[in-house]
Amino acid sequence: MSKNFRVLASVALAASLAATSACSSTRDEGSTDSGASASNLIGIAMPQKSLERWNKDGSHLDEILKKAGYQTSLQHADSVEQQITQIQNMINQNPKVLVVASIDGTALAPALEKAAEKKVKVIAYDRLINSTPNVDYYATFDNYQVGKLQGEFIVEKLGLKDGKGPFNLEPFAGSDDDNNAKFFFSGAWDVLKPYLDSGKLVVPSGKKPASNDEWTKVSVKGWKTETAQSEMDNRLNSFYTGGKKVNVVLSPNDSLALGIAQSLESKGYKPGADYPIITGQDADLANTKNILADKQSMTVWKDTRTLGDQVLKMVDSIVKGGTVEVNDEKTYNNGNKVVPSYLLPPVVVTKADVKTKLVDSGFYTADKLGL
Repeated sequence: MSKNFRVLASVALAASLAATSACSSTRDEGSTDSGASASNLIGIAMPQKSLERWNKDGSHLDEILKKAGYQTSLQHADSVEQQITQIQNMINQNPKVLVVASIDGTALAPALEKAAEKKVKVIAYDRLINSTPNVDYYATFDNYQVGKLQGEFIVEKLGLKDGKGPFNLEPFAGSDDDNNAKFFFSGAWDVLKPYLDSGKLVVPSGKKPASNDEWTKVSVKGWKTETAQSEMDNRLNSFYTGGKKVNVVLSPNDSLALGIAQSLESKGYKPGADYPIITGQDADLANTKNILADKQSMTVWKDTRTLGDQVLKMVDSIVKGGTVEVNDEKTYNNGNKVVPSYLLPPVVVTKADVKTKLVDSGFYTADKLGL
């Protein structure tokens, strides 16, 4: 073997090892189909794997993309910085499409500039990516409708249309870095505000946004259960003394509702006729069990399997050069452009229809819920 040939062989081997190392360091274990062509790579960037919602979303999307013949790189991040690094690494692998459920929808613009340079199409998954022209499509549920359903549920259960009241309300909103949170709150607040103005709903804590634009005054950073519990503890300790009781809590999702219910329980509230109405969203397992135990009144279910299915259709259309189906080209302005969107309908779930909606659909098994 000549000296020059040995040198060239060594360089080739080193380059191959480096490429293999770079690729494997950016994957969730088991997320990549090694038999698929790299030209069919789809990057999937998700928030924390420790949160039930994102673990299930990521797994479902990863599974159906693989079944459709795509190679996938599924990543979960615990921080904005980690997600940015993961996205940069995925872009370096030259994916056909990048699907991103952002932790902070305002922080990804610089990373997505590189995606645009490489002609990588970007689909924002359930959370809008803001302040960049380099997001091509948005797939989500009708987030304003989620909040509207929560507000309408409260109105019906309290009999507000019949003039009943006043009732003590404590409102919460989602994380201020999540674009969806303002839509959830606005949908509910538009329904509830007339009853606040008329005095049929009162907020003893004083944490009552004067308008939808002030929703961040009651937001819970990171959608954290423990933060919601601590905030509810503070309100109960400070404003519900001398026998005063809270009648209803507007919670935008299940992680907050879980903390709120834990706070109420610690203060002696027990399920029954006088237990507060608590709203929620996502049909998380612990919350669905709470609904069955009368510790939460409802949840707005967004069957994220259908969201994943819709994203697969969008990916297929992009890769095959077809027209990507959208049904909303007006609502979601990210500060730079109106992002073409596909909105799916949310569904209210109460104790009476947990079985018909969540079990019969296969979302949960009956034994998992203790049914």
